[in-house]
Amino acid sequence: MQQLILGSSSPFRAEILSKLGLPFISASPDIDESRLANEQPKQLVQRLSEQKAQAIALQYPDTLIIGSDQVAVIDGHILGKPGNHENAVKQLMAASGKTVLFLTGLTLLNSQTGNMQTLCEPFKVSFKRLSPKQIEFYLQQEQPYQCAGSFKSEGLGISLFSSLNGDDPNSLIGLPLIRLIQLLAAEGIDILQPPQ
Repeated sequence: MQQLILGSSSPFRAEILSKLGLPFISASPDIDESRLANEQPKQLVQRLSEQKAQAIALQYPDTLIIGSDQVAVIDGHILGKPGNHENAVKQLMAASGKTVLFLTGLTLLNSQTGNMQTLCEPFKVSFKRLSPKQIEFYLQQEQPYQCAGSFKSEGLGISLFSSLNGDDPNSLIGLPLIRLIQLLAAEGIDILQPPQ
């Protein structure tokens, strides 16, 4: 099997990928993640996941590279990573009582053949009505300032939700494993088959 590379510095994505039991290394892509003029959220995450994989391919020929990017969308507006407490408060106040759409772009690039598969996986999160006091308490506990939408669903963030709706809960954390397994299968890798 070709070397598998996760094109991400996210410890959360690495933890998810490790569930598959495949050997991999992580490499951080250095790309401009700015949104293009009039670019829709789906196109944005797909383009960025492709660019991340392509950036890694320059360093690692003859490998399989996973690129991934995620945004949260509320009322048609993209929520990025808050970066600080003040922005996280604003994001959670905006999400209170609403449904937020998470879009994850996923790319698998075979840098030997140039074959690139890209998709966008949606996941919906409905938030409870949250008081400023609840939001403040949550943010003090987890400080999710590097997480799109200002929460960690794998931690106390689950307490913010009234319901989750999607095909793969891993996609909410940033790496849809069910779809990734399908992309790997298209490259001839069956993760339930022992290596030869």
